[in-house]
Order: sequence, then C-alpha cells, then structure tokens
Amino acid sequence: MELVKKSPEFLVLRMNADESLGNAIRRSVAEVPTLAIDEIEIFKNDSPLYDEMLALRFGLIPLKTEKGMTKKTKISLKLTKTGPCTVYSGDLDGNAEIVFDKIPIVFLGEGQKLELAATAILGKGLEHAKFIPGLCYYRHLLEVKSSSEADSIVQNSKFSFIKPEKKGSKWLCDLNEAEVQRVEKFDKEAVSLSDEMLLIIESYGNMDAKDILTKAVDALTDNLDVFAKAVK
Repeated sequence: MELVKKSPEFLVLRMNADESLGNAIRRSVAEVPTLAIDEIEIFKNDSPLYDEMLALRFGLIPLKTEKGMTKKTKISLKLTKTGPCTVYSGDLDGNAEIVFDKIPIVFLGEGQKLELAATAILGKGLEHAKFIPGLCYYRHLLEVKSSSEADSIVQNSKFSFIKPEKKGSKWLCDLNEAEVQRVEKFDKEAVSLSDEMLLIIESYGNMDAKDILTKAVDALTDNLDVFAKAVK
C-alpha cells in the first residue's frame, strides 16, 4: 500500500485490491460516528422556507467531531436573527464548532424573524445522510498499450493522481473517461484494468480524511468479527 496524497481534507491510497474490499471500506464510512444537528425547535419562522426545509438545511451543516465525543454527547445551539439579512451557518451560537461559517441557509426580508434552538448528537450515516463525514470512492489503475498516440495522451494527462509508469509495452496510469475514449479511438483493445486501485476519501470537514479511513476500517473489522462469531 502506498500513500499518494494526504491532507486534512483529502486522502489517496494506492493498493493491490479488488472491488469487494474497496466497496466494503466505502460502505463502512456510513458507520463512522459523526456530529450533526438532530433536533430543532423553531419558535419563530417568518422566512420563505417551511420549518421542515430549515431543519434539513441546518442538519446538513458540517460540525467538527472531536475525538472525546460519545453516544451521550449532546450539544445545544441557538439562533436568533431579524431581517433584512442572510442567515448563515455561522450564526448558530453554541459549543459546537461550525466547519464552514458562510453556508447560506435562508434570506430574511424586512422585519422577518427566525428564532430556534437545536441539539447536535453523534450519529451514523446508516441512520441519516447528515451523519456521513465525507465521500469515499475507488477506481482501478489502468494498463494502456504503448503507441505514439497513447503515449502522448498518457504523458500529458492532467487528471492522474500518479505519475505514469512504463512497464514493458504498457503504461500503468490513471486516466479519466474522456482520455480513455481518446486512446480507444486509435485502438479499442488498448486499455485494460490493472490489479491496483486508488482509494480516495474526501472529508466534509467534520474530521480529518485519515480519521475517516481508520474509523471506517475499525467499523468493518468489528462487523467481520461479529460475522465470524455468528458462523462458528
């Protein structure tokens, strides 16, 4: 396994694996405990949006998930705004850290008021999408038959996460769909899947991409342990 790119928001791993492992990790991201607004009590809403729509928008605001948080964690937030103004995610007041404070929620006209209280808890994406901490996806590296046309496309790709590697008469590379189609115009049999894949994780900001991966793998391990015990 090779670390290709790492930042708090983005993680790319190169590994020998098949779709079953990549998909198992991807699905396990939905089992990573993540902080999100779960309950909202709206006292006053003169905005153009229904209460239900406001609750949905507030629920999708990314909140920083700290390592010490547990199932018992409950964080209270409140908001009071009077128009004319735009209500932003950062207008929420409480002990939860708002990851992006300039997410527009709703516009209030002259004299319109919005007043509410909210409670954030830890939850899992299996329960609701608002508890999913980021995106996880994967794709195979490609083997491309070398030719003058293919070599130019592979070597000038602006999409690849890795530098193209020449192995005998083929390139091991990472091309997008448009680049693959350009290669296949010259030779329909030029492109095939390799045994290696890239696993990519993009964080919504709730936690580092690395932490999303480690917690997803922990969740997958726990599920496999339960399965192994059940079939003994």
